[in-house]
Amino acid sequence: MASVDEQTRIKRIASSIRVIPNFPKPGVMFQDITTLLLDPKAFRDTVELFVERYRDMRISVVAGVEARGFIFGPPIALSIGAKFVPLRKPKKLPGEVISEEYSLEYGTDTMEMHVGAVQFNDRVLVIDDLIATGGTLCAAIKLIERAGAEVIECACVIELPELKGRERLGDRPLFVLVEG
Repeated sequence: MASVDEQTRIKRIASSIRVIPNFPKPGVMFQDITTLLLDPKAFRDTVELFVERYRDMRISVVAGVEARGFIFGPPIALSIGAKFVPLRKPKKLPGEVISEEYSLEYGTDTMEMHVGAVQFNDRVLVIDDLIATGGTLCAAIKLIERAGAEVIECACVIELPELKGRERLGDRPLFVLVEG
């Protein structure tokens, strides 16, 4: 059960997220975190709640999914003494990369990570702003595990439970702060 302080912080986070109907297409209720970022207390609460959860879990790598995982991942990594690894769209990383293709609603996409960014036995937290169908997080997990690291948990600020992304992760733990 969340403490009163934690509940207060989660309410502040939830109320700072703007919902934009019919964006980017009709029928979509877009969860806009830019308003969360404009609220220093809500932004701090978000990072601190993640840090409090992961501080004692011996996480060695925080892997952020492009692009909004790059907003939350680095401050969490710094606070828990872990390195930050960006998981990027194709052709954004210089040097040698490994790739994982994944399905989208209409087509496919690819995620890349530098070769050597994670090591065998690294304990990895994967972070993104939102889980919808779970395809992106599944690709991140596969990419990291192919490199020999262990994904301890995935974390998102927002979950859209009606899209059943959590189910697609199987037995992988998922921690979310708010439901959209």
